[in-house]
Amino acid sequence: VCMCVFVCVCVCVNLCVCVSYSNKDPSALLMAGKRLESFRADGRAILVSGNFEDMGRLAAENGIEKGSVDGILLDIGTSSLQIDEAERGFSFMRDGPLDMRMDPRQGLTAADIVNTWDEEEIARVIYEYGEERKSRSMARKIVAARELKPIDTTLELCRVIGGPRHGKGIHPATLAFQGLRIAVNRELHVLQQALPQAVELLRPGGRLGVISFHSLEDRIVKTWFLEVGMLPRGKKNKYAQFSKLEEEDEVMFASPDEPDSDLLILTKRPIVAGEAETKLNPRARSAKLRVLEKRR
Repeated sequence: VCMCVFVCVCVCVNLCVCVSYSNKDPSALLMAGKRLESFRADGRAILVSGNFEDMGRLAAENGIEKGSVDGILLDIGTSSLQIDEAERGFSFMRDGPLDMRMDPRQGLTAADIVNTWDEEEIARVIYEYGEERKSRSMARKIVAARELKPIDTTLELCRVIGGPRHGKGIHPATLAFQGLRIAVNRELHVLQQALPQAVELLRPGGRLGVISFHSLEDRIVKTWFLEVGMLPRGKKNKYAQFSKLEEEDEVMFASPDEPDSDLLILTKRPIVAGEAETKLNPRARSAKLRVLEKRR
């Protein structure tokens, strides 16, 4: 099994196809190509630049039929490399153009949103996608500031938002930047489109794993799994019953005595990084992995 960072990995017998959402970024796809060079050389890996929401089409174009894939891993979110590059505009820790596009070829940028969208829409984006309670206040500040001059850089937006830090030490710009990034890249819509396509590609016994990095993504994955899948031990897919299951961190594997169901949820709770892993990679602390198995 080949593991790639921030990609969709479709594993067939002796073949790995990597379709990346963030690797619409040419530099990220180039890095993946170097890492998988030996696999590509003997035909075991195919790298495809594309979007999760086009997974079915991209698979078909590369000779992968529905019902033939052994495993799919969706690693959702922005890559650390993109966050650390100031010129990409994802972080307010470094000054850079207010961009936030995962695909630099697409049109809409974060600067377009803050400088041209109306106050109500900006507030909605920050509230719905950033889960920021002060969204209306932030939107008012943004609209007032742009009347004096366009907001062109990350630090300019950070200064406009201003205000004290939240109680847990989170900078007030953190959630606003998250909301803008999700809106620019349509991240939640793409995830919703990708999940059913991934299941269609799986063969019986194949598994879908999804790694998410914030509550909005995880909520979509959890809700969709519960809508289409069956929990272990015959529990029905309702939130009330889901919450009554014993709280364990272990993966629940399918067994012959499970009820007949097309899809089985293998993780009663999401798998999260342990203490040792978060020390090595602090950004892993917010990652959650959920796994689904296709029974037939």
